[in-house]
Amino acid sequence: MGFADISIQEIAEDFNLHVNEVFRLCDQMKISYKHSQTRLALEDAKAIMSHLLAQQQKFDF
Repeated sequence: MGFADISIQEIAEDFNLHVNEVFRLCDQMKISYKHSQTRLALEDAKAIMSHLLAQQQKFDF
């Protein structure tokens, strides 16, 4: 498994979220992290971003 060049902090910034919201999502998805600068595995980053994009699309209608 490769690593994405993106941290939890960067995902939070990209989706205009507080980092704690991304931490909660990581916990729900059982994705391990140490701090907001943790670089995520590629599959974990994709899973988080896919979930967040799906949530955004729900509210775009």
